[in-house]
Amino acid sequence: MDAEGGIRGADGRGDRAVDAFVSHRNLLFTVAYEMLGSAADAEDVLQETWLRWADADLATVRDQRAYLVRITTRLSLNRLRAVGRRRESYVGSWLPEPLLTAPDVADDVELAESVSMAMLLVLETLAPTERAVFVLREVFDLGYDEIAEAVDKSPAAVRQIAHRARAHVAARRQRGMVSSADTRRALDAFRRAVETGDVQGLLDVLAPDVVLIGDGGGIKQAVLRPVAGADKVARLLCSTHARTATMSLHPAQVNGHPALILRLDGAVDTVLALRIDDGLISGVYAVRNPEKLSHMRSETALGR
Repeated sequence: MDAEGGIRGADGRGDRAVDAFVSHRNLLFTVAYEMLGSAADAEDVLQETWLRWADADLATVRDQRAYLVRITTRLSLNRLRAVGRRRESYVGSWLPEPLLTAPDVADDVELAESVSMAMLLVLETLAPTERAVFVLREVFDLGYDEIAEAVDKSPAAVRQIAHRARAHVAARRQRGMVSSADTRRALDAFRRAVETGDVQGLLDVLAPDVVLIGDGGGIKQAVLRPVAGADKVARLLCSTHARTATMSLHPAQVNGHPALILRLDGAVDTVLALRIDDGLISGVYAVRNPEKLSHMRSETALGR
């Protein structure tokens, strides 16, 4: 499997393995991405999954989808534990890697919510096994027996973990579903206010307890700690605009939701994803780390 997701070295025996892997690739990438919050790490996991799948005895595999998901989950868990230690030394706040997504992702409401920046940040607060169980059960609707095999726990233990993870996420997820029209309305108002440096316009669309999180990864300048409160966030955004005359904002579908891409001199500089509660913006997630912006060049296919 090469860096672009293609598969090499398929022979006569490997044709069935290739076909099965390709047919489930979008699902497997989505599992790994929701586990890791990183497209680069998810791609690495898929490469390892392919290598293990290519060596499997297909005659003994009863359910190819379940088998592939199990491999991907185990590899993702191993990588999640490793990158968890790496993130402890990350400069400033860490945000998930944004993905430019196709409109069909937004059409699947449950999938779109599960890959939203807000939800991925909630998943970051779960322990690795809790995250795996929640993703496999709530997003991909796997049975407890299948999940138990993937995470090396008993079905009874998986049920308890799922209950605990579900309660944890429910306490932190968005307070209610927001219509696409309300989302676009808030996004358009936010965009106009930032482009014109309109502090009051931002205050009108920001929730009083809004939080802005920036991720420059120590490469690009960004706030090192979350900024809380509508007044502070509005003035920070407007002061950034005032210093950047060559800035332009463009709407895009990011992680299944409307977002903004900030360009400087035509190049992607920042992805601005928003969390909206009760019609007001309660979270602003600004990804500036250039190492996390490579998947903004073309749409990423997701599936479940």
